[in-house]
Amino acid sequence: MTLVTFIIPVRHQDNARDWSRLKANLTQTVASISNQTNGDWRGIIVANEGADLPDLPEKFSAVRVTFPPNDLHELGKGSKEDFLDAFRADKGRRVLSGMLTARDSRFFMIVDDDDFVSSRIVQHASENRDANGWTIDHGYIWDDGGNFLFGHDDFSHLCGTSLIIRADLYELPQRFEDASLDWIKSMLGSHVRIADILAQRGAPLTKLPFRGAVYRVAHGGSHSQAPSLLRQYFLNRGVLTKPRRWLRNLRKLRMVGEGHRREFFGKTRSNPA
Repeated sequence: MTLVTFIIPVRHQDNARDWSRLKANLTQTVASISNQTNGDWRGIIVANEGADLPDLPEKFSAVRVTFPPNDLHELGKGSKEDFLDAFRADKGRRVLSGMLTARDSRFFMIVDDDDFVSSRIVQHASENRDANGWTIDHGYIWDDGGNFLFGHDDFSHLCGTSLIIRADLYELPQRFEDASLDWIKSMLGSHVRIADILAQRGAPLTKLPFRGAVYRVAHGGSHSQAPSLLRQYFLNRGVLTKPRRWLRNLRKLRMVGEGHRREFFGKTRSNPA
């Protein structure tokens, strides 16, 4: 049994604005995951047939799928609810395809293809094997290529790379065809619903006791189109008119140091820029 399996769902290549950028970001995400201090893990990338993936290091494998492109991939092509519904279905199907190939895993962590994770996650899981899992409430936001990290303390409601969950709690079906679309969207396609669902079942998640992930923003291929740190937390009118909030945000900034590079950005990178 593998202790932790990291699942990275990758959108259909026809939905990518810039595949070369996606591929470069994915390479960095893979390097981040590969930097775990405990080696009891594996990584699975779920991508369509024909998608050009980077060379994958040891412990990583690719699961190929044939799902069609998501016609509502870009916000603005339909209502926001239709957009989110289509996104959850597309992401959830990809996640399920990956999980079914690794159902012997003790824990699953779904990772977006442009984010970074702490090198301490697998070790923490090894010390708490009977836990239900964790929400990453404390994480960082990072401007692509920037020199600063912004500490965010409601991270699990902001970023999809924010849950580590014991595999049996998903109650995976035996076959892909046995899963209902509603279950796929709620349990696998949405990172904001599952914690409440598990709590209602009597299997609450606890908070990871350290900053567990980095959410990359302000890059051309971002699906969320999240604005830069400067615009969101310092040049936003709602912040500029409230000096105390502006100062609080300033105190959450951290210069990217060697410790951050080692923990989040992978051994292979001298710096995250």
